[in-house]
Amino acid sequence: MAEPSTVARPYAEAVFRLADGAARLREWSEMLAALAQVSRNEQLRAVIADPNLPAAKAAGLFITVLTGRLTGEAENFVRVLADNGRLDLLPEIRVRYEALKNEREGVIEAEVHSAFELSEAQLADLVARLEKKSGRKVKAQLRLDRELIGGVKIVLGDKVIDGSARAQLGALEAALKA
Repeated sequence: MAEPSTVARPYAEAVFRLADGAARLREWSEMLAALAQVSRNEQLRAVIADPNLPAAKAAGLFITVLTGRLTGEAENFVRVLADNGRLDLLPEIRVRYEALKNEREGVIEAEVHSAFELSEAQLADLVARLEKKSGRKVKAQLRLDRELIGGVKIVLGDKVIDGSARAQLGALEAALKA
């Protein structure tokens, strides 16, 4: 069976082309976020997993939950996913769509793992440095990780910058053993 990310890719690309062509990237981003959130609901997942539930009813559940938040095109997209038994892929479709959107807008996402809470000024300074280094706009998400002991670990695209005390202690340990 194919990986969910592989199956989600063509759907994300199709939605991206549609949104980009209509200059509605942000609107589609919001709708996909809402759809992904609904699809994570365990009760709803159990209902749509029932093989006896018609695709139209499964799509109708999503559309009803998000009444007024979806455009007609988004409702049609939900129906296509339901017809193909792919409603469970909505979170992955959203991830892939956001990657395409970020690429179009010249944005790179950064996960900043810190042992301690960072002030807004510290985070802004870090983001400014990352933007200068990457040459792209950086959208940072801060995550607390007490196991780092101190410092920060940054995941920027496919690069990891680990300035944590834990990483430094690990490097020191390796050097002492050599």
